[in-house]
Amino acid sequence: MADDLGASGLRLERDGPIAWCVIDRPEARNALTPAMYFGIKRAVRLVNRDPDLAALIITGAGDVFAPGGDLGGRSQPGDQPLPDIGHDILPFLEIRDSRAPVVAAVNGICQAGGLLIAMLADIAVVSDRATFRAPELLRGIPDATYAAVLPAHVGIAVARDLLLSGRRFDAAEALALGVISRVVPHDRLRAAAVEAVREILQTPPMARMHVKRMLNERYGLIDYQTMFWALEESPEPREGMLAFMEKRPPSWLPEGLPTD
Repeated sequence: MADDLGASGLRLERDGPIAWCVIDRPEARNALTPAMYFGIKRAVRLVNRDPDLAALIITGAGDVFAPGGDLGGRSQPGDQPLPDIGHDILPFLEIRDSRAPVVAAVNGICQAGGLLIAMLADIAVVSDRATFRAPELLRGIPDATYAAVLPAHVGIAVARDLLLSGRRFDAAEALALGVISRVVPHDRLRAAAVEAVREILQTPPMARMHVKRMLNERYGLIDYQTMFWALEESPEPREGMLAFMEKRPPSWLPEGLPTD
């Protein structure tokens, strides 16, 4: 039970000193429920307090890493109760600030919260088959983590492009833009992720944490207050999610706009 992450669709596997957090919810293409987001946070905490574990690798099953949150916000049988429905359940800052190394092994589709996990891991090792997208604005969500994190990775001009358009891009473009740092052949992904962990663990933990702290200071303010106000009070996120689920254009699209 110590390795139970409290979420259906998420499991922890041990491989010597490395823990693997595997996102495995094939019936929903690995869409992350609130319990799964919090389960990833639990995995980071578990690795940091377990003396037998030295690092965490987060990956997905099948051809999907993580497409982001389940827009239905559904709970699953076996999910443990959550402490809060606000930003406290999100794992992104826990990943960023982890003392133990966190590596993302991105095996396929990586969008929304999945892309944030990859960007905030110490190293993202990416399959050459992976594709990326930051679609939050298309759903009416003013995502605070992206607004702070993405410009620090790619600069303001590219961040505007990716966030305001919500367009898809492939692994080669993600590497060229600086969204992630390593692309490998798909069949080498697991070995390359383990190698990234080995490289990080060659550095001493206290010095490593100081370097990470200084690097993390480059990120801007993460304004969760505005983001969660919009989720609770603005009609746009509800309309964006309904439009997505109903496979129709959202109501804010101007009449006569060419469609994709």
